[in-house]
Order: sequence, then C-alpha cells, then structure tokens
Amino acid sequence: MVRLPVLFILVTMVIEAMGIGLIMPVMPALLEEVQGVGLSEAALWGSVLASAYALMQFLFSPLIGNLSDRFGRRPVLLVSMAVICLDYVLMSVAHTFWLLLVGRVIAGVAAATMATATAFMADISAPEEKAANFGLVSAAFGAGFVLGPAFGGILGEYGARAPFWAAALLAGANVVFGLLVLPETLRRPHAFDWRRANPLGSLHALNALPGLGALLALWFVFQVANWVYPAVWAYFTQSAFGWREGMVGLSLAVYGVSMIVVQGVVIRWVIPWLGERRTIAWFLPYNVVVLVAIAYVPNGTLLLLLTPLSALGALVQPAIQGLASRIADDDAQGELQGVLASITAIAAILSPLVMARIFNLATEGARHFPGAPFLAASGLMAMAWLLYRRQNARGVQA
Repeated sequence: MVRLPVLFILVTMVIEAMGIGLIMPVMPALLEEVQGVGLSEAALWGSVLASAYALMQFLFSPLIGNLSDRFGRRPVLLVSMAVICLDYVLMSVAHTFWLLLVGRVIAGVAAATMATATAFMADISAPEEKAANFGLVSAAFGAGFVLGPAFGGILGEYGARAPFWAAALLAGANVVFGLLVLPETLRRPHAFDWRRANPLGSLHALNALPGLGALLALWFVFQVANWVYPAVWAYFTQSAFGWREGMVGLSLAVYGVSMIVVQGVVIRWVIPWLGERRTIAWFLPYNVVVLVAIAYVPNGTLLLLLTPLSALGALVQPAIQGLASRIADDDAQGELQGVLASITAIAAILSPLVMARIFNLATEGARHFPGAPFLAASGLMAMAWLLYRRQNARGVQA
C-alpha cells in the first residue's frame, strides 16, 4: 500500500510533467487568439514560450535542489506546487503574450523540483527500497507526459483556457493534501553553496571526460533533432491535416505511451541483443527514414500509424548513454550524467526556436510545406549518423 506522503510526491510529479504537455494541444489556438496572428506566426511565438520554460528548468533545477538541502524538502515542494497552481490561474486569464511568457517562466522555475522529489524518496527509503522508489518517481513523471497532452486536448475542445483552470484546481487540491500529509524528512540541513547551484557547473566536467568529445557532439545533434516532436507537432498536424485540440492531444498521448513501452520494455531486449554500438549505427538511419516519412505523410491516419514507429528511434538515446558510461572512468560517472543532462537542456532551449522558424518559413504566404521541420530533423539525424561512422572509421573510442 502506497503511503500518503509518497502519494503526494507521485501526484506532484504527474502534475509537474503534465505542465509540459498540457499546453501543447491548445498553444496554436491560444496564441492565435492572444496575438491575432495566423498559425505560421503563432509557431514562432510558441517557440519562445517553450524555450523560456526549458531555460528556466536548466537554470533553476540545481538551485532548487540546493534550497531543499538547506531549508528542507517540505517547504520547497509545497511552495513550488502552490506557485504552479497560481501560474495556471495566470495562464487562464492572460490576454497578452507577455503575461503568457511570465507564466511559462514561472512554471519552468516551479516545476524544477524532480531532484527534490527524488531526495525526499531517498530520505524515507531503506537502502534496499531506493531503486524501486526512484522508479516510482520516474514512472509518475512518465505518466504526466502521457496525461498532459491528453488532458489538454480533451479539455481544449471546450476552449483554449479550460485545461489551465482544471490544472489549477488539481494543483490547489494537491497543495492542501501535502499540507495535511507531508512530513519534513531532511535530517541535517546543509549550508547553501552558490557553486553547487551553478547550472553550468556540470559542463565544467567536460575536461574530466577525455575521449568522449565526439560522442557528446553526437548526443547534442541527436537531441536537437529529436526535440522536433514537442516543438512543432501541434502546429504541423493542424496545418497539414486540420486536427483539432483533441486529436493533437490523443496523438501526443500515443507517442508518450509508445515511448514508455520502448524505454521500459523494448530496450531490455534490443540493446542486449545488438549492443550499444550497433543500436546507434542502425537506429540513427532508421530515424532519418521515419522523419522523412513524417515530413511527407499524405494523411493523418498514416501519421498515427507512424507515431509508435517513430518512438522506436528513441533507442538511440540510452544506447549513447550506455556507451558513454562504458568509456568514462568509474569515478567520472556523476560528471558524465551531469554533462548529458546539461547538453539535453541546451538542446531543449535551442530546438524549438530553430524548428519553429523553419515551420514559419515553410508555411507563410503561398508556401505550404508544414513537414519542413521534420525534414530538417532528418538531416540532423543523418549528420549524427555520419559523425558516428567517421569517428568509428578513425578508430576513436565512442
């Protein structure tokens, strides 16, 4: 039976992960309403909101983690959830782009608490329970990625702001629940250290990872390409097939479920069978083909059929992580994971701006090729594949 404090943590992770996907199905309609622009230009404004959210998560995740070590898990988690509740109210009533931007900035800061939630689970877990409890946190976060777009798509049919009012009620109820059941678990507060709160600190570890430069470059290119899905999916499907919010949310939920199956099940036999190197070598070109197919897909039905197939391409990510982990020294594993996380965050900041601009250029005026961002992403995947082949041909580790 799940204890009530653990239930609060899991619900918090679901709500925070939902914040990423909740806005995706309704973003085109919301920005068209607020800015008075067409779909092509709305994608540009949407990319600014997406990048601002990612930037705040990148900047504030280490800071909030350190605050929880200083002041405790309970106040950090409760305050962040209360701020998320108020942010959803702000998004519900915002009638200017700048208020929407403020809302996304606040949401990005307040939702940067996964490290605090994980620390709480570590505090309350016996050594033999920690791995399983960390898995619960990850599973709840994954569930939020699936529920967010579905939630936003279904409620978006009742108006672009309806999902935010519902999410505000849910977050507010969770604050009350946390006030009643959440204990403080921090036993020995640590002094706050600005050096540990530096978001660029993990990138300093690059010097401690000799021989991994080419593989880290590969990771960056792959991440920029792969972020095309959340960056432009809602705009692409509406422009190409006229999908409404409900259909956009359903398709994103299908992608989320497919990702969970791939990362939780398929990976357990594909990578042991092929090994990391062949998984990278085979699935990078696989991604090229899938992205080209999405760029030119003639109807929405075929796109839905392609969605689970596109999720298979995500096998590249754990394969790169596994290979990098093999190459890095045993005492540099923490630095490696920090570098990978920082590179991923930078890609999440840059990719929406690039992909939305490509969509804008390909759809404004008389031009109409909404699949252009996916074609560009396929080119990046091809570049990543060539990088990998080149470093192998040179006999470089990676």
